[in-house]
Amino acid sequence: MTEWPVSDPGAWRQAHMGHWLRLALERFDARVLALMAHHPGVPLGLANLVTRGQVGAAHIHITRHLATEGSRLTDLAKSAGMSKQAMGTLVNQCEAWGMVTRTPDPLDARAQQLRFTEVGLAWLQAYREAVEQAELELRQAVGEEVATVLAIGLEAYSGQ
Repeated sequence: MTEWPVSDPGAWRQAHMGHWLRLALERFDARVLALMAHHPGVPLGLANLVTRGQVGAAHIHITRHLATEGSRLTDLAKSAGMSKQAMGTLVNQCEAWGMVTRTPDPLDARAQQLRFTEVGLAWLQAYREAVEQAELELRQAVGEEVATVLAIGLEAYSGQ
């Protein structure tokens, strides 16, 4: 258990694991986006959107959670831990940018499947490479042993 200084009874608000996890995720996602902004596989229009801050961590939810064979909006939102409305807004933006497309769901005429376009698949590949690079940098920053323990601990804690 963490001991906080008695002289600052509010120190716990900025010095707990949840705080460090949030900051680490923000740093990791920012690095991934920075790498993607300069990735040769990312179409120039998307790279410019990333550089201008128009594509952010919220858009990464689609990249992380949209199945390569396609997903329904409700399934995508559930997987990302977002409301259907919030995910719908992100999907609309990504559709306007040419990353995803909507097709009729063959199993339910009322539903639509979201799929990556060719641009979206290029984005997904660039994302994979950026994540690999960001993880390599994290491992170099904290050391291989610490990174391994961190990965094992976070996987165990997340219940995955």
